[in-house]
Amino acid sequence: MEKRHLPSLTALRAFEAFARRGQMTTAADELCVTHGAISRQIRSLETALGLDLTEGPRHRLKLTEAGARLAHALSASFDQMEAALTEIRGDQHVELHLSCVGTLAIRWLIPRLSAFHARYPAVRVKVTESYAPVDFHRDRFDAAIRVNETAPIVGAEAVPFLENFHGPVVAPDLVGAGPTGLEGLTRLTTGTRQTAWDEWEHHSGVQLPTPPDTQEFEHIFYTLEAAAAGLGVGLTPWVYVAADVAAGRLAAPLGFASTPSRFWFLTPPRRSKPAVAQFRAWLLEEAAKVPPPPKLVRRAA
Repeated sequence: MEKRHLPSLTALRAFEAFARRGQMTTAADELCVTHGAISRQIRSLETALGLDLTEGPRHRLKLTEAGARLAHALSASFDQMEAALTEIRGDQHVELHLSCVGTLAIRWLIPRLSAFHARYPAVRVKVTESYAPVDFHRDRFDAAIRVNETAPIVGAEAVPFLENFHGPVVAPDLVGAGPTGLEGLTRLTTGTRQTAWDEWEHHSGVQLPTPPDTQEFEHIFYTLEAAAAGLGVGLTPWVYVAADVAAGRLAAPLGFASTPSRFWFLTPPRRSKPAVAQFRAWLLEEAAKVPPPPKLVRRAA
């Protein structure tokens, strides 16, 4: 058999990661090396091939035509290698890399993962928090969970698994005797969802009293902890607080309104790992166990 004439596989892998991720820093993070190491590997690959694979300013490099052709071929080859290795490993541990909106991961998914691992002990689920648009080619996730009114990525398989009801929640001892029970309470808002309260009034048809004050938090899980601590009234999807309401940690005096959005389970268009189908089936089972939210109470301020 003739000897293969290939450049360094380390250099090829570094270049493919840069081409797919679009930045030296994100490629370096993926491969657990430094930015400089990625740059050096790409330069060494260009020297070995006698071709320019990248062009432009150092901080805004883009692929040349030759670089784009090589990147396409490498990505396809690495995909095949990954699939073959997964199949060869058989019953050994397989990692399922899931990109998930953070609050669902923290407040609903992760507390249930022990049940999945008990059923499928060979599968390890790695959860990465992300709210960004899904790009399976760039980010190499096996699956993703997002919240959207329609399937949030074209070309991927998308399965809605949870309806999205939302409503106000508050510490039980702060619920008042007024028409809504929320009179005089600080309104807690989330920085990433500035229009959430307006959307809830639109979906519910309920006009809330003007709050005496507002307080903003960076993430919704901070908002919910603030509500439980008695700092005011927060707004949340039902699935995030079903356990807290059942335990009496939070109250929902106006119930929850239906929204057009859904929680979607997304998988890439190419052939997925067998573990992805197992996880999807389990996820649908768990979603079916979520109790219905308290019915919407249409009380006006």
